[in-house]
Amino acid sequence: MRVIGLGRRVQVFAFAAAVDMRKSFDTLSAVVREHVERDVLDGALYLFVGKDRRRAKVLFWDGTGLCVLAKRLEKGRFAAPWALNKKARVLEWTTSELALFLEGSELVGRVALSPPAWKPDERRVSFT
Repeated sequence: MRVIGLGRRVQVFAFAAAVDMRKSFDTLSAVVREHVERDVLDGALYLFVGKDRRRAKVLFWDGTGLCVLAKRLEKGRFAAPWALNKKARVLEWTTSELALFLEGSELVGRVALSPPAWKPDERRVSFT
């Protein structure tokens, strides 16, 4: 079974609206298909936060079945992912951002800490 300690290549999608935390495997999968417009079996992590922001769930496929990681805060509240971009239906995060979020970090903004992925340049000069 794959655990949340993941590399940079794993995609994380935070649903940018409050979700009823009574939902589980099937209904959260339906939210991914209908609103995020992705296949829940694609290996990405999908974050959902309740309206009161005391509960969060992460839905993911581990290769053998769907998993739901749930966290309920005893004190405080999770940050509101929907406050970052009111127009977006889904926000793409890194696994580091997800880990910070689940630890209770505020979502203040993004700072690029790594260089962007290298892409070959079509304008490259050939010396042959």
